[in-house]
Amino acid sequence: MNHPWIVYFTAFMGDRLHRARTAPTRGASAVEWVIITAIIAGVALGLATLIANLVKDQQAQIQENFGEGGGGGGGGEP
Repeated sequence: MNHPWIVYFTAFMGDRLHRARTAPTRGASAVEWVIITAIIAGVALGLATLIANLVKDQQAQIQENFGEGGGGGGGGEP
């Protein structure tokens, strides 16, 4: 446990933990960011679901109006 990298890492993490525990606004700020991110993700997911449903409805309406396609239009005899 006397390797220089282990000593450095232990000191670095100890300093980070000390600063995180003693800074009262940093924790609150992190929580605010998590809440804001969750709200944005929820809105994005809701919009994606709405758009997907609208596209599926339009696809069903197009298939109903025009059938399943299947024409082919290969020329052939008149």
